[in-house]
Amino acid sequence: MSRLAGWVEHGPLITDGAWGTQLQAMGLAPGEVPDLWNLSHADHVAAVARAYVEAGSEIVLTNTFRANGITLKEAGRAGSLEEINRRGVEISRQAASGKARVVASIGPTGKMLLAGGITPEEARAAFAAQAKALAAAQPDALLCETFSELEEAEIALAAALETGLPVIVSFAFDTGKNKDRTMTGLTPEKAAAAIARAGADAVGANCGAGIEFFPALVERLKSACGLPVWIKANAGLPRMEGGRVVYDASPESFAARFADLAKAGASFIGGCCGTSPEFVAALLAQRDAWRNL
Repeated sequence: MSRLAGWVEHGPLITDGAWGTQLQAMGLAPGEVPDLWNLSHADHVAAVARAYVEAGSEIVLTNTFRANGITLKEAGRAGSLEEINRRGVEISRQAASGKARVVASIGPTGKMLLAGGITPEEARAAFAAQAKALAAAQPDALLCETFSELEEAEIALAAALETGLPVIVSFAFDTGKNKDRTMTGLTPEKAAAAIARAGADAVGANCGAGIEFFPALVERLKSACGLPVWIKANAGLPRMEGGRVVYDASPESFAARFADLAKAGASFIGGCCGTSPEFVAALLAQRDAWRNL
């Protein structure tokens, strides 16, 4: 049985929205590693977490998506791995102030195993070091998110499970007419079944596509494994306008899909790229309406 079942026994929880989009609005430069801001701009990172909690997020993530040893080594900051991850959890924990659970983010290494960009042993060491550093700061759970390769996701999951914390694994389904494959061709059914066998506490989908594609993904993930389903969709598909990335979905149009997601079996509902605290507030309003039906 999933260790997260008790979290969602009364229906879907509302998580937070995008972090990168919010930090970019505060001055994060293109190509800059956001996780470094846990040390250099902790006030800005705290402001993002605090804004989501104030909007009503019941789960808030950490600014640690890229805080693995491989990415940090390339940025010349490998020696700061433990401090960056620890501060990421501490910042979100302080912002949550007992009002929300903190789930620590672990992203892919950015080096494709299938392409030979990294060996399984290198990936295992990177994920183990990050998971250990995050766990030491005592988040409520770990989230391995935005994965496209099953093998890399399984390696990250194994490392995260060694901490003893509940672990969610989420994939980016961004390929195909119906946005129901990862870029490596992985289907929701294959991903969910494999991750469930490997011991995950929840499976999910994030990023990759707008929310209109997610009810079908939720249903397929849920049917394949029975675990709680975590989803964080983008605010539509991105487009360039005046040299900047624009997402067209409004908080209201995004949140209007809440009932479809809940009916399909989603246990955690939030937003990814292009979303904001306003999207969280809109989701909460839709959940209130759904509960009163």
